[in-house]
Order: sequence, then C-alpha cells, then structure tokens
Amino acid sequence: MENQMMFGGAVTRKVIRAQAKTAGWRWKLKNIPHRLRGWRFYAGQILGFGGFYAELRAVLRRADGTVVDYGVLGTRVVTTAFCELMVDQLQTETSVWGDFKYHDSGVGNTAEANGDTGIETTDGEDRVAGTQTEGTSVQYQSVGTIAYTTTKAIVEHGLFNTSDSATLMDRTVFSAINVVDGDSIEFTYTLTCTAGG
Repeated sequence: MENQMMFGGAVTRKVIRAQAKTAGWRWKLKNIPHRLRGWRFYAGQILGFGGFYAELRAVLRRADGTVVDYGVLGTRVVTTAFCELMVDQLQTETSVWGDFKYHDSGVGNTAEANGDTGIETTDGEDRVAGTQTEGTSVQYQSVGTIAYTTTKAIVEHGLFNTSDSATLMDRTVFSAINVVDGDSIEFTYTLTCTAGG
C-alpha cells in the first residue's frame, strides 16, 4: 500500500476598510460662519416659504490612505446666472440644462455672492464630471472627486454645466482643506428645491 499524505485547510479573507476620521474641532470652529449662511432657508421652512437650499460636503482621501470626513462645508450661494438660465430653459430648453455636474475647486477665499460667475482663483486642476443622482424627489445631487497634483489649501468649490467656462450654479467658500500631491477630495453638492410660498 502506498503512503499518502493529505493536506487540509481553508482560505478566508477579511476586508479592512479605512475608517474615516472627522475633521478636527479647530477646523469645525473656523468653518461655522460658512455653515450658518443657510439660516434663511431654515427660517423660510418654518414660515412656509419655498425656495432653493444648497449644501456642499467633502471627504478628503489622502495619498497614504487616510480618510477625513469634513461633513458640511457650507450652504448657499445659488447664483443669479443659474436662475437666469433656469428662466431661459423654461422658455427654450437646450442641452446645457441637464449638465450641472462639473466640479471645480480653488484657492480664492473672497466670500461668495449670488453675482459670482466662476471660481475666484483656480487651483490649476481640471474640472471633473460628477455623478448625477437624486437625493430625494426634490433634491438634485452631484458627486465628483478632484485629484490634486501639488500642495495647496483648497478654500472654494463651484459647480458648472461644462468642463470649461459655462454657467456657475453655485460657489461655496470654506475653511482651508490642505492637500498634497496624490490627495483627492470627494465633493457632494446637493440642491434642495422646496415648494410653497
């Protein structure tokens, strides 16, 4: 009878996902004024007024695998240019109406205004096309990730309807998120449109 050797065992796998940290309390304190700009929307909701409410969130993914969830960066400012385009589209619809998915970021920290038409100071990175989704039946959402190739302090974000000049839907200024080569920021922009008034 021949000698036989048997081997046994099992292979298992375990997926380890990077646990997202939240932004530090110092950053959160510095960013409070940017979050409070949405008070008019909340007051309008209490009083039964309809309107637009914009919110920008961010998650930083560092080159070393660290993930930092910054939460809400800011609220408002839907631009006059977007509102004018909306009125035009109600009269004659064109293809640019459904394309508000292009995310851009910058290093200019002048406060937002509804008259803004672009990023104040570009960061030199290309705009990226985000994924368009529906948060709820009255929420438009675009999620886009911008990868950075140099060290900089990102303090502004804009959402556009093309990859070049085009119409700015919203510009948000926030406390600095510092990035280096290989880092990326996932921006989530949500526009809530409420009925009433």
